[in-house]
Amino acid sequence: MYLQLTLVLSISLGIIQAVDRSNFKTCEQSAFCSRQRALRPGQSSYRALLDTLELSDSRLTLQLLNNNNKVRLLLELYRLQGNITRVKINELKPIKPRYEVPDVLITDPPTEPMSVVAQDERGVVLSLGGVDRRLYVNAQPFRLDIMEGPKLVLSINSRGLLAFEQLRMRKDTISHKITSTVGSMWDKIKNLGVALPSKAFIILFSPSPILPTLHLTPLTLQASEGEEQEMEVDQPGMWEETFKSHVDSKPNGPSSISLDFSLPGVEHVYGIPEHADSLRLKNTDGGDPYRLYNLDVFQYELFNPMALYGAVPVLLSHNTHRTTGLFWLNAAETWVDISSGQVGLCGRTDGSGEVPQTDVRWISESGIIDVFIMLGPRPADVFSQYASLTGTQAFPPLSSLAYHQSRWNYNDQEDVAAVDRGFDEHDIPYDFIWLDIEHTDGKRYFTWDKNNFPQPKDMLQGLMDKRRKMVTIVDPHIKVDSSYKIHSEIRSRGYYVKNKDGGDYEGWCWPGNAGYPDFTNPEMRTWWASMFAYDQYEGSMENLYTWNDMNEPSVFNGPEVTMLKDALHGPWEHRDVHNLYGLYVQMATAEGQIRRSGGLERPFVLSRSFFAGSQRYGAVWTGDNSAEWGHLKMSIPMCLSLGLVGISFCGADVGGFFKTPGTELLVRWYQAGAYQPFFRAHAHLDTPRREPWLFGPDNTALIREAVRQRYALLPYWYLQFYQAHRTGQPVMRPLWVEYPEDVTTFTIDDGYLIGRDLLVHPVTDEGSRGVTVYLPGNGEVWYDVHTFQRHDGALHLHIPVTMSTIPVFQRGGSIICRKNRIRRSSSCMENDPFTLYVALDPQGNAEGELYVDDGHTFKHETDRQFIHRRLRFTSNTLSSRSAPPPGNTIPFPTASWVEKVVILGAQEPKAVTLTSSGGGESSVEFEFDPVTLVLTLRKPDVNAGVDWTLQLQ
Repeated sequence: MYLQLTLVLSISLGIIQAVDRSNFKTCEQSAFCSRQRALRPGQSSYRALLDTLELSDSRLTLQLLNNNNKVRLLLELYRLQGNITRVKINELKPIKPRYEVPDVLITDPPTEPMSVVAQDERGVVLSLGGVDRRLYVNAQPFRLDIMEGPKLVLSINSRGLLAFEQLRMRKDTISHKITSTVGSMWDKIKNLGVALPSKAFIILFSPSPILPTLHLTPLTLQASEGEEQEMEVDQPGMWEETFKSHVDSKPNGPSSISLDFSLPGVEHVYGIPEHADSLRLKNTDGGDPYRLYNLDVFQYELFNPMALYGAVPVLLSHNTHRTTGLFWLNAAETWVDISSGQVGLCGRTDGSGEVPQTDVRWISESGIIDVFIMLGPRPADVFSQYASLTGTQAFPPLSSLAYHQSRWNYNDQEDVAAVDRGFDEHDIPYDFIWLDIEHTDGKRYFTWDKNNFPQPKDMLQGLMDKRRKMVTIVDPHIKVDSSYKIHSEIRSRGYYVKNKDGGDYEGWCWPGNAGYPDFTNPEMRTWWASMFAYDQYEGSMENLYTWNDMNEPSVFNGPEVTMLKDALHGPWEHRDVHNLYGLYVQMATAEGQIRRSGGLERPFVLSRSFFAGSQRYGAVWTGDNSAEWGHLKMSIPMCLSLGLVGISFCGADVGGFFKTPGTELLVRWYQAGAYQPFFRAHAHLDTPRREPWLFGPDNTALIREAVRQRYALLPYWYLQFYQAHRTGQPVMRPLWVEYPEDVTTFTIDDGYLIGRDLLVHPVTDEGSRGVTVYLPGNGEVWYDVHTFQRHDGALHLHIPVTMSTIPVFQRGGSIICRKNRIRRSSSCMENDPFTLYVALDPQGNAEGELYVDDGHTFKHETDRQFIHRRLRFTSNTLSSRSAPPPGNTIPFPTASWVEKVVILGAQEPKAVTLTSSGGGESSVEFEFDPVTLVLTLRKPDVNAGVDWTLQLQ
């Protein structure tokens, strides 16, 4: 066993040079995917039984009949508040319950009344609100169409790919039961009816010597509507499946589901992260579908639909008229096929008069069909609709938006102290330093290596004295060791995942033999949260936060480096819940951080694995990337895709986790990372040290400047996360989100927006001497944030670049607040002044916001203590007024003031006068640059939390 474990760990330590694709399944190697994909488009085998229709205030139910096997399904339709339609399909009478995903929806979605507009033998027409929004239920073959006036928005099952493998008894089990009672049951079997066509035989062997062996043709049972139900023929992989040396016993047999959606007029679809691929999803015809199955993939490949660490089953479609979202609520292994082309009114054609259409097919191994159709119509509407279902991005502590320094591993307390001093000596700010698995006592989480970290509180206090923080890793695999408190308690409480025989499931991971807590159990999550209490997690303090890695879950000796699918979480198989595991780990950890502070402090938890709803619990990152230019470039579409499905707090390991970056790549990665939501440098154990000052003074200066730009913009980043928390809008967003009618933006994934007002186009090509940036917005203007040069929108702009260039532009018509006094950490800048950058649009107007609170507690919610100001420039007047959400607020006392105002695209005034509440009028110094048209107002020195007006005369 030792030799086997050593081999597994050596692979994990990065000796391999690239992902071993043979460790991970293709669709052809996945029995259910292969089986479902063999079903070709055509007329559906299902019809709707209109005489079973029932309509209540909250839902419509209708039975669907499979014309082939006579199995009935139950269709449920809901009209939800906010222009959302929910479609659920389950077996009408399953032999046992099928898994329905809990804990992802933040509440039972509120419904709105549905009404029948028309009905005949062909189908039913339902109103979805408004005068022209309708849902058409076609009976034979079954199909759903959502119409808006004469326009078809979306069709369901128009390609006839609805497939629902009903739960059943295994045939050899049925044969045994019939044989053992054949004498006494013979009359009953005859009454049910026995068909005698010339088909394959079922042979029943009697256990009794008195009874003869019977040879029967296929047994058919009478269905309730008087039609025969024929027993289906088993196919390979239905009841047992082998991948490499791993056997999946499949005690419940085949249970997969499939459904197709057609989106007329659509050529561009996005979402379904996580994949290392372009922002716009590609056609999967002729290749593998996109796979959603959380896996620990070492050194993943680019431009590949294979599964990675997280799975969010949300897809967005977009054209110039509408944005639509599909949320497939299923936590089992899922494959998504995408087929784009041209269709005519009667289907796909090669003739004239064609329109674009994208067809999407979802295939999941188990569970039920539960899909939310978010009808937009604007991108912002879809984000709000999805947020109403799964919640918004957690509002993080402000310090977590600053810079994080990490590697696997800092060796000991002195190493931590030396790195900390190094940042001060080289005048580079940082807020968090991270410790990987080597800080523990033999990979026992919630512990410290007593030789290398003998006084963790002293170490943490040293960081706290500088207003800095630490993150330690806490993984969800627990070393099997009877002397280890965490393991002993989990085992004694029965909280481990079980194997198919009922014993504790064990696998190999970093500690060696490990157990895996069952985080689907709320009691286990509550206990796990209690372990973060200061009296339980020895050596922890309030400035210690948490990193959940390997939570797919990663099992080095498991199939596809994860858990066996027939492992048990209470009554459910792991195959049913797999993609939820990482979400539950992060949920329990975040709850532990909240509880340890008595509910006062906001948590910060980074998770590698995620699912829909993970945004409520913290941050994610793109996993084990490599020090390659392609991985730097790919970090942009990967984080953009996550933002589209609610997870805004995303970043990539700066410099790449595997391999060693050259200095040019490292500098460019810092410049890109400084403008991504989560900003952390991280590196593999076997790579050379790469603290920012180790690459010569010139490169140190370039990295320092990139980090300082991040710190100056922290007020803007914090505002964007506040807005994301309130509304569900992504922080880092594709250009098409704000310019939905500009088709040029639909495929751009090398430039992006932070909020509405900053456009970033990092340099991601080796040896680049220039980049071409698309500035959207016909009739708009953009300002280079470094030179203040003005550029017109709706054009491609070529920009010469040097190693110091980070192309960033501020939208004309916006006001952005910065803090330009950079200190050693964000907390040290708490009371520092603001500089306002007012970028005028062609009409001479601009607006923006400023948000301030204490930066770390929940008092902005519990006590409503915050400052939210609306800033507006119009008619040569700049004003600041309170802009709180509904309800009373308690003014947050801030010592910060407005130190400077920089107006871009201005005209020279004769005088500037400040009027503030309780302060009277005063003159303000200014200077004007006639070449750049920049007006600088100096020292208005007005508190950031009061009303004030600056009048340009």
